[in-house]
Amino acid sequence: SRFRHSKIMHQGNQTISEFFLLGLTVVSEQQQHIFMLFLCMYLVTIVENLLIILAIINDAHLHSPMYFFLGNLSFTDICFTTTTIPKMLADIQSQSLIISFVGCLTQMYFFMLLVDLDNFFLAAMAYDLNITICHPLHYAALLSPKGCVLLVVTPWVVSNLVSVLHLSLLGLLNFCDQREIPHFFCDLETMLRLACLDTQINDLTILVIGGSVIFIPFTFIFVSYSLIGCTVLRIPSAKGKWKTFSTCGSHFLAVALFYGSIVGVYFPPSSAYSAERDKVAAIMYTVVTPMMKSFRYSLRNKDMKGALRRLLTREIYFWG
Repeated sequence: SRFRHSKIMHQGNQTISEFFLLGLTVVSEQQQHIFMLFLCMYLVTIVENLLIILAIINDAHLHSPMYFFLGNLSFTDICFTTTTIPKMLADIQSQSLIISFVGCLTQMYFFMLLVDLDNFFLAAMAYDLNITICHPLHYAALLSPKGCVLLVVTPWVVSNLVSVLHLSLLGLLNFCDQREIPHFFCDLETMLRLACLDTQINDLTILVIGGSVIFIPFTFIFVSYSLIGCTVLRIPSAKGKWKTFSTCGSHFLAVALFYGSIVGVYFPPSSAYSAERDKVAAIMYTVVTPMMKSFRYSLRNKDMKGALRRLLTREIYFWG
């Protein structure tokens, strides 16, 4: 059988076979429809985020810290969807479920790295909004070019270290005969369930280190919005309040989508858990959320809409 004759790899003292991503449960009649749906959603996400990046680079009106962070967030979302979706599309089309041990580790590394980066960049954007609304006179001093670069470089360093730590600890484990991953991508928690050895250290690392990487930026975002809310409530006119709240609208929706999908994937009620439900939540997290985030920023933001219009008009005129 294909399980018995698969190419093997070695990890520690244990012979490690290639893993098998069981993916989505799709009947043959629906296979092409599911493939086309996810392919379209993937392409929309890539094109949307590329347009956002190009608009930010080419439009002088968008050369500000907020859009600098948004450009980094868009780049992260492109990489994030590319980490999982092309492999899933290839599996649906070819019915080949195999992923090598090294391929699985690589996918996990980039998945964890990019999730953490998304988290940090959303926090950086919340900080920008907080300074813009609560301390406008100190904006230039608190968000200098060097400070903005630091707010981007630091997350890359921290996220890399955290991802390498998780994979290093995973590499110390031996795996049982069970090679089937009930998912369409390699996920750290799913891999730990396949290990033969005690995973207490891994679980503790996920709880303490992984939890901190998610919880600290989330707390920072929560505090930033609380301070913004207090400032907005002191604005006397209803029109002024609405204008200030609308400034935060796109970012707030992106935050709600990001953390809402994380809760759906990693913190479901134990009584409601099922493998199929977990896959649906993961699809929301890896496919739908990145697409919706870019939609919110491109369609809800007046400056971004203007920049995209100017960019597309320039390109049409150039190629026409």
